[in-house]
Amino acid sequence: MAKKGGVLPKLLSFVAWLTGIIVSLAVGFAMTGGVLSVSYIPAIVSVVAGWIVVITTIITLVLAIVNAFS
Repeated sequence: MAKKGGVLPKLLSFVAWLTGIIVSLAVGFAMTGGVLSVSYIPAIVSVVAGWIVVITTIITLVLAIVNAFS
């Protein structure tokens, strides 16, 4: 019987997760720095939204690491 799951699906899942973390941080920091803006939304709202993205991404990263080692 074939072994369910393996190294490749876990590796692909990790790569997708890591890519999401990197993209989230890039977008969040771009919004906080004013490089990335959203049309029809005031700049201060974009900056606050960027910080929310950065903070929640870091929290998610820390929780994932804690979960991996517990």
